[in-house]
Amino acid sequence: MVRYKAIIMYDGTNFSGFQRQPNGRTVQEELEKLLTKMADGTPIMVHGSGRTDAGVHALGQVIHFDFPYERPLERMRFALDTQSPEDIAVRQVELVDENFHARYLVTEKTYQFKVDIGKPRSPFRRNYASYYSYPLDLELIRRALPDLLGTHDFTSFCASGSSVEDKVRTIHEASMSVNEAGDQLTFTFRGDGFLYKMIRILVGTLLKIGNGRLAADSLPAILAAKDRNLAGPTAHPEGLYLVEVRYDGVKGIDRQMLSDRK
Repeated sequence: MVRYKAIIMYDGTNFSGFQRQPNGRTVQEELEKLLTKMADGTPIMVHGSGRTDAGVHALGQVIHFDFPYERPLERMRFALDTQSPEDIAVRQVELVDENFHARYLVTEKTYQFKVDIGKPRSPFRRNYASYYSYPLDLELIRRALPDLLGTHDFTSFCASGSSVEDKVRTIHEASMSVNEAGDQLTFTFRGDGFLYKMIRILVGTLLKIGNGRLAADSLPAILAAKDRNLAGPTAHPEGLYLVEVRYDGVKGIDRQMLSDRK
């Protein structure tokens, strides 16, 4: 068996999330069905860098899987890309060491969240941006964003249902941009990891600040309280994108290395 790492994209609109489920179409299941077929019936298990919820999209989700034999990288990528469903695309495939793990070796993730603030709302963005119809003072949001940087306990921004005990995370980037037309916001969050629905709760809280229903300087107190009830609502999933996953110090292997290992 040889281990492959792949970077994939998917439109989450018609998926019940990334992770395999008893009921509901998932990205993991679709990929496993295809890889098993490509492996002449040998069951193939796909491991992702993390779960994404129903409706959430990915531009840079990372997976790994073990395959019974080595195939040329572009041939493998092309086969996966052209035979997978139309809402999944495969950007890159590489060989990695057998110790590589898509989930456990992650050092940094980047997410973006898109908010449609146009009037009227765009029907063409309905699956790709969360709509917010209320007035916003964007300067209030910009003033609040730096308070999220650094290492904090993000219990207040974690949805119920999480089994993770350690809720301390480090955020390296928290920013907001506005498109040229002024009718769409893009929030960017880059950090060492994120809790269950954390990005969506952060965005819901920031929008509440922009609407004047929370003070611009309220984030430190919300963080310190470790109380989900003090943060804002959970933004809808269709605006969320997993953009990039990084593995510092992890490199692919070449064919000679693979041959030497056998």
